[in-house]
Amino acid sequence: MIYPWGDERPYNSYAAYFRRHFGERVQKVAINAGFTCPNRDGKVGFGGCTFCNNEAFTPSYCQAAKSISQQIEEGIEFHRRRYRKASSYLAYFQSFSNTYAPLEVLRSRYSEALAHPDIAGLVIATRPDCVDSRVLDVVEEVANGRYVAIEYGVESTSDTTLRSINRGHDFAAAERAIALTAERGFSVGAHFVLGLPGESDRELIGQTALINALPITTIKFHQLQVFRGTTMEREYDEHPERFRFWELDEYLDLFVEILRRLCPDIVVERFASEAPPRYHYGRNWGLVRNETLWSMLEARLRERGFYQGELYGR
Repeated sequence: MIYPWGDERPYNSYAAYFRRHFGERVQKVAINAGFTCPNRDGKVGFGGCTFCNNEAFTPSYCQAAKSISQQIEEGIEFHRRRYRKASSYLAYFQSFSNTYAPLEVLRSRYSEALAHPDIAGLVIATRPDCVDSRVLDVVEEVANGRYVAIEYGVESTSDTTLRSINRGHDFAAAERAIALTAERGFSVGAHFVLGLPGESDRELIGQTALINALPITTIKFHQLQVFRGTTMEREYDEHPERFRFWELDEYLDLFVEILRRLCPDIVVERFASEAPPRYHYGRNWGLVRNETLWSMLEARLRERGFYQGELYGR
């Protein structure tokens, strides 16, 4: 069966999206450009989001002490060893809020990345309260027609949840930033955490309608993980009853129901995440690789005859 997105997979996959867009395999190369966040440096708050340990998701070659060019070179070599060779690469400004700096600093960092001959475009991870028209002007100027994706950490559609995790912005801020970015013609991504304290399965499935209303191109989900060195580690010690951790089979069942309701035009980049065991605190699935997770999800969809978007709009 060929699904509406032109693929035999029962979900709109990120790999297929890149093949459609570029006509070839493209790989993201992560970069730590030395930025911070407004809920870390005091502009909005201190301490950062309660769940955040950036090191848990940052490749070893990403070090702010290295130049962006050096990180790109090492990142490309890393991916060539681990995966089959990509045809070209995207500079992925991953660590912290990558639009939170003076405009000239942003222009310099982005320009250095795009000057590398193997870089085909930019992927910029940031917060909704760190983007305005001036920032988008700089991105548009530097990109000069090349591919740009801006990924927003939204985390939840619930303002109560966002306050509890010290996010420092509400859902309306995400709606505004995403709309502003989409108007420029950039690819827009959104990231959500599933299982934050206080959110039920019913609420997580129900928020899909709000997600569908966002003009986004791609989406990332990951299950709640409590990491060492975070505020959430302390909160878990003090109130473990507020936390629930799915078994892997349970999480697959939940995500299948979300996926059935998710707009079929939205590209699913990730639905769960892995991190080195040394960062984990509390219950987790152990080291299950992303490739295995995707295979399990696809098998679950096929065995039940389900696919992305089959309940969209109902």
